[in-house]
Amino acid sequence: MNRTDVRLALPSKGILQGAAEALLAACGLAVFRPNPRQYAATIPALPGVTVIFQRPSDIVAGIMAGTLDMGITGLDMTAEYGDADRVLMLHDALGFGPCTLSLAVPEKAKARTMADLAEWSQTLTENGRTLRIATKFPRLTGHFLEQHNTNNYELITVEGTLEIAPAIGYADLIADLVSSGMTLRDNHLRPLDDGLILHSQAVLIGNRQTLQMRPEVLQVARQLIEYIEAHLRAQGSYLVIANVRGESQEAIARQIAQYPHIRGLQGPTIAPVVPHNELATNGQKWFAVNIVVHKTDLIQAIAELRIIGGSGVIVAPLTYIFEEEPERSRAVLAAVQGS
Repeated sequence: MNRTDVRLALPSKGILQGAAEALLAACGLAVFRPNPRQYAATIPALPGVTVIFQRPSDIVAGIMAGTLDMGITGLDMTAEYGDADRVLMLHDALGFGPCTLSLAVPEKAKARTMADLAEWSQTLTENGRTLRIATKFPRLTGHFLEQHNTNNYELITVEGTLEIAPAIGYADLIADLVSSGMTLRDNHLRPLDDGLILHSQAVLIGNRQTLQMRPEVLQVARQLIEYIEAHLRAQGSYLVIANVRGESQEAIARQIAQYPHIRGLQGPTIAPVVPHNELATNGQKWFAVNIVVHKTDLIQAIAELRIIGGSGVIVAPLTYIFEEEPERSRAVLAAVQGS
């Protein structure tokens, strides 16, 4: 049976759930879910889109099967369970859920590098035993081990807590997601110096065939990318407006060009100020200068505006910065058209 709705999957629990909903809300695409126990919701700003709440791994599986059209999940889950022939990366850096997939050994273990691990594996093999690695990511872990010439190993798939596995003798080391590293330290584990398998964060993915065959799904995907890109571009930036005395717009522009923190994105916007009282200006010309400034440059920017005679400075946070069509949106369109 052919579907007519557009399905966007979001994580059903954990850090990713709250962060995904917060990102969409900040982009003006708030999720409406009247009952938190419901598995489905809507986005009023995107009519026709049904939001489905799933586990991160199930989101990848649903997109692989075509029962979901798009979804926000982790890069780790996408890399482990996804297939590039069916899963298309729509946005690879949503800015939340950062972690690493890393190999970690007991603190007392002699191995500190992947070369040490290969040597350990060889020694165990000579003694009639196999190096055992507990992980929830056998595909990524196996590929990484083979890249580093560690061939004699056994991957033990574990669904529950991994950190306890070396302590109870279930495995020699683990390959697991690491955020702060505190859980590893609490369980007397440490990452190998060069044992980082994958840098992960939240990503937006879609079903390649669905994006190719259903224009309405591609349209929603490009809308999502457009709003997300505009919001992420605006994060931490401010619109700064100041009144500046000067002979002309060109003269003020020349002054601004001398200072690195007030040049704006492509340049300042300078417009004449129409005074409400000619006497108050004492015959001087005033111009309004509009620039976009990152928060790390805000103090310096205000100081530079004062140097050139700026006053009445207004600072307002930005929600979006829309520029030309985002490169990610063009890349998705090219990938779909080339499928």
